[in-house]
Amino acid sequence: MFPTPIEKRSRAAQITYQSLVPLALVMWLMPLIAVALFSIRPGVDFSNGNYWGLPSSFELFTNYGKVFFESDMPRYLWNSVLITVPTVIGAVALSCMTGFALGIYRFRGNLLIFFMFIAGNFVPFQILMVPVRDLTVDAGLYDTKLGLILFHIAFQTGFCTLFMRNFIRALPYELIEAARVEGVKEWRIFWFIVLPLMKPAIAALSVLIFTFIWNDYFWAVVLTQGPDAQPVTAGITSFNSQFVAQYHLMSAGSIVAALPPVAMFFLMQRHFIAGLTLGAVK
Repeated sequence: MFPTPIEKRSRAAQITYQSLVPLALVMWLMPLIAVALFSIRPGVDFSNGNYWGLPSSFELFTNYGKVFFESDMPRYLWNSVLITVPTVIGAVALSCMTGFALGIYRFRGNLLIFFMFIAGNFVPFQILMVPVRDLTVDAGLYDTKLGLILFHIAFQTGFCTLFMRNFIRALPYELIEAARVEGVKEWRIFWFIVLPLMKPAIAALSVLIFTFIWNDYFWAVVLTQGPDAQPVTAGITSFNSQFVAQYHLMSAGSIVAALPPVAMFFLMQRHFIAGLTLGAVK
C-alpha cells in the first residue's frame, strides 16, 4: 500500500536515487542560479548574447549599488513592508475570530458560512480583476497602499479561516466546557484559553501569508501604478525603459526582493514546522 523505503530497496535502486536527487535539485535551482549570475553581469553581456558564459566583468557592487542608491528600490521595499505587515496582522486576527466562531459554536448555517469562506479560494482571481479595479477607483482607493491592504485582507481571510477553523476544532473541547462551567465569559475563553494554544498555528499562518503577500505581483500591477504605492514586485519592472530592458538590474532587484521572505522563513522555521505538524501524531 505504501512505497518501500529507499533503505530497503536494492543497491541499484539506491544508487539511482542518490544520483537523481542532486540532478533534480540542480534543475529546480537553475532559475535561481541564473538570476544570481545575471545580477553580477554587466548590461553589455545581454546585448552580446553572453547569457551562460563567464561574465565579461564582475559588476556585483556596481549593480547592487545602482539598485539601492540610484533607483526607487528602497522606496518599493518600504511600500512592501507597509502593505505586507498590516495585511498579515489583519488577516490573521480576523481568521482567529472567525475560526473560533465556526470551530466552537454549533448553530444553523455554520457549514454554509464556512463553505462560503472556502468557495472564495476557488474563484480565479483574474475574473475579479476588472470589478475589483473599478471598485477601488469608485472608492478612491486606486493606487493607494490602503487599497492593496484591504483587498489582500479580504482575499486571504478565506484561506486563513479554513486553516484556523480546522486547527481550533482539533483542540480539546473539554477545555471550553470546563471554562464555561466555571462561568468564564466567551471572549475570555477566546483570549485566555484558545488564543494561547493557537500560537503555533498563528506563526505558521503568518509566515505563509507574509510570503503570499510579499510575492504578489498580479494585484500590485492591477491596483497600483508608480512608486507611491507599488510594492517591490511591481517596482522591479521600473528598470525597463521604453527601448532597453536592464536585465542585470532586474536580476539584482529580484534577489533583494527575495531576501525578506527567505529571512522570515528561517527565523520562524521552528514555529512554522510546529504549526503545520501539530496534531499529525498522537
